[in-house]
Formats: sequence, structure tokens, C-alpha cells
Amino acid sequence: QVQLLESGGGSVQAGGSVRLSCTVSGFTARRNCMGWVRQRSGQQREALASIYSTDDFTWYAVSMKGRSYIARDTTNKTFYLQIRDLTPDDTAEYYCVAAIRSGYEACTTPGIFSFWGQGIQVTVSS
Repeated sequence: QVQLLESGGGSVQAGGSVRLSCTVSGFTARRNCMGWVRQRSGQQREALASIYSTDDFTWYAVSMKGRSYIARDTTNKTFYLQIRDLTPDDTAEYYCVAAIRSGYEACTTPGIFSFWGQGIQVTVSS
């Protein structure tokens, strides 16, 4: 059974940073992408960043470019998303996600991810 477990959320002051972690278990697909999706209150889910297993190729949404970093630690089966320069607009439920890939199919929309964590809240106060 595939399980993804987020940690590292909470309350942060505007201008600060957050480092979200996702521990993965039971996921054995060698070709995959892992990523992060968030859902702000009243809005649709938004893919933020993803990383491919084949060569650590990364993708970032426009909202994340220049202020976030995604990385993975294969030894510990964990991947991370660090976001800096947070604003109240970053307040959301953040989900770590995973998808099985055969190559470089896009990992840029929430709908392609088959496996989801339960989500973790990040609240940014001004």
C-alpha cells in the first residue's frame, strides 16, 4: 500500500519560509515523478513543483519560480519542498503527490498524480 506522509507545515509569518517534507512508503515504481500540490480556500488545486526520478529534472509553477526548491532523498525515501518569501496568499493545504511515469510525461497538473498524502496546512500571517 502506497503511503505519503507530509510534515513541516504550520503557522509562519509573512516573509518567512517553510520546508515541507514527504515520507513515501510502499511506492516501488522506478520511473516516477513526485511533487507538491496545494489548495487554497475556495480555489482549485494547483500543482506547485515536481521532480522526476530518472534524472532529478524539476518543474516549478510560475507562482513558485525563484522562491522554492524541490529535492528528494532516495536513501530516506523522502522529498521536500522549501518555499521562501511567503505571503498570506500562500496559505493553503499542501499535498505531496506521486505519479508513475514511463518517460518525461508532464507532471504539471494535479490530475496526473495517482497517489496523494493527506495534506498539511500552512498558514501565513501578515
